[in-house]
Amino acid sequence: MAGKDRRGGARGAGLDPLHGGTFAIALCLAAPTLALLWLALSGLMTGAGVDALMHLLQTVLPRYAGMTALMAAAVLVIVVCFGVGSAWLIAACEFPGRRVMAWLLVLPLSMPAFVMGYAYTDFLSASGPMQTALRDFTGWQIGQYWFPEVHAWPSAAMCLGLALYPYVYLLARTAFAERSASLIEAARSLGLRPWQVWWRVTWPVARPAVAAGAVLATMETVADFGTVSYFAVDTFTAGIFRAWQSLGDRAGAAQLALVLLTVVMTLVWFERRQRGRMRFHARASRPAARIPLRGALRWWALLACAVPGVLGFVVPALLLIRSALGGDALIDGRVGSWLLNTALLGAGGAVLVVPLALLGAYAGRLSNGRAMRWVLGLANTGYAIPGLVLGVGLLALLGGVARGLEQVGLALGIEISLAGAGILAVLYAYTVRFFPVGFQGIDAGLRRISPSMDQSARSLGRTAFGVLREVHWPLMRRTLGVAALLVFVDCVKELPATLVLRPFDFDTLAVVSYHFAADERLAEASLPALLIVVVGIVPVIWLSRITLAEPGRSR
Repeated sequence: MAGKDRRGGARGAGLDPLHGGTFAIALCLAAPTLALLWLALSGLMTGAGVDALMHLLQTVLPRYAGMTALMAAAVLVIVVCFGVGSAWLIAACEFPGRRVMAWLLVLPLSMPAFVMGYAYTDFLSASGPMQTALRDFTGWQIGQYWFPEVHAWPSAAMCLGLALYPYVYLLARTAFAERSASLIEAARSLGLRPWQVWWRVTWPVARPAVAAGAVLATMETVADFGTVSYFAVDTFTAGIFRAWQSLGDRAGAAQLALVLLTVVMTLVWFERRQRGRMRFHARASRPAARIPLRGALRWWALLACAVPGVLGFVVPALLLIRSALGGDALIDGRVGSWLLNTALLGAGGAVLVVPLALLGAYAGRLSNGRAMRWVLGLANTGYAIPGLVLGVGLLALLGGVARGLEQVGLALGIEISLAGAGILAVLYAYTVRFFPVGFQGIDAGLRRISPSMDQSARSLGRTAFGVLREVHWPLMRRTLGVAALLVFVDCVKELPATLVLRPFDFDTLAVVSYHFAADERLAEASLPALLIVVVGIVPVIWLSRITLAEPGRSR
């Protein structure tokens, strides 16, 4: 009889292929991290490299670490408040406009944080429409009134928070929608008040999903480049870019990248450690009914849900439309190719990431040993690497492969090259970068399924893959849809890795909008930025209409 581990999975047939496949996936995904480690250590082999590292520790590293921590903490507060609050109101309460808000709250996923920053900065700057109208109305001059500083870290944190809170909202909403009516009724029968029921019954079940979304948002914040560089915030990514591009110090940039990686992996370890061995399984056969709100509470709930959606999508979209319509630039004839390139790369990234993430999460469910935890931790390191550093690391790897193929070709008397491999390199970068996006959400969904269901299926003769196909797949379709959406939209918005790895004359909407905005040609940047939003809206609408519909309820 096959033995079982403490999480209810079997160690019998079907586990070895999962072990081997997960290890191979982790090795491929960790290759850029290993290349960075080699580059950083090679720089320390000389006295000059050690001196350079000590200089970093004594000068810029404390500033980078402090600002990165400050940004991460600010964004974490924003995404948890907006994400959890709006998810609970939409999933558990009934109020006017709830269905409209349910759609609106997801739309900021399609708005890149750096594009949002361009829109708000152009509107709120001293020469922008708001301050210009204020001076025309009051007769004041610049310096005679106080106005918040636009180019500062709070602005960058707000843009990132508004762009990233849907990570928490989507996962928390699914968890709240599946809360069990029987558990709530049992808790109320024991004399618990509504807030005690929420804290002791509902919140523990939803907490893994909220933690997964919060970790994703935090990792995205510390690895962000476009937003912090535009707002001139000295985070790790800005320092890495400066060391690599401006100073030409590849080893120093790699050392900073490894510090950043260590910070993020420590964050992930701390979250899992403090979660401990708590397991909450509440797959509800009868979801709890929504609570009808009365009186002023209805309108407060509507306002609370409207604020993040309006600030994160409606206002910046209107500002971009205003800028595009007010500009004198003609529509570029290449916009069709930019749109097609973006959609193809986004879809390719989602198709690659989601199955690999499902395989890894399921292997982790079946085996909770230390080796598997290390393997999955290795596979999830890519999200902590800034896209620019990841792109350059992959270029180094591709260069080594190309040289190896050239030597093989010379030995065989044939010509072997990697010409045209740029698109494959971009898709590889997307897979490395966004594997944790799919993994975190899928892993949180699997944790909500009781291990007793696996045990029952295995007792009926199902293999490990049979359990995945016949038991978990029907229960996980919505979760997989959420993961595919997050990966697709992240690929569409990815800038640094695409910028470095794309083939010549193969531009995406994010790349061209960045180039235009960097040249202060915001009118030209507005159209590709708006198209990024349009490309992202299509899967968002599909997800809101189909995969996020509450079980047993009509919308």
